[in-house]
Amino acid sequence: MDAMEELLDSDGEQPGPTDSIPAFIDAALARFPELDDDSGPECPWASAPLAADAVGDIIYFSMTFSGAGLARDELADIASALGLICYDPQIEQMLPDPASVPASTVSQAAYAALAEHLHAEEQPRESGWLARLFKRT
Repeated sequence: MDAMEELLDSDGEQPGPTDSIPAFIDAALARFPELDDDSGPECPWASAPLAADAVGDIIYFSMTFSGAGLARDELADIASALGLICYDPQIEQMLPDPASVPASTVSQAAYAALAEHLHAEEQPRESGWLARLFKRT
């Protein structure tokens, strides 16, 4: 992230993307089409166009939470195949990393915890002084 900020903050014209970055963008968009008005939940991108976030040999692409669960590991594999390094700032790890927890596992656990929390809020509360006060026997 620091390298990207340095490039963006530097005076003068920003360098265009190096050859491997457009190749990554093409491969990524071949697998996961660009975000547009018709995009569904399978679109991982949080902004578009993807190429707008490329400077020199760095591209920063934002993803939705569910999109990261769907696409993060596959995009890291695409980057690796092209000789690029992928860094996930959310987990502060280089990818692909066999030791990291797959993004799909993380997102599934998060959704399960949210569903459990929402289900618990839907349950009527039978405890507390107000419930006991108005409870008929």
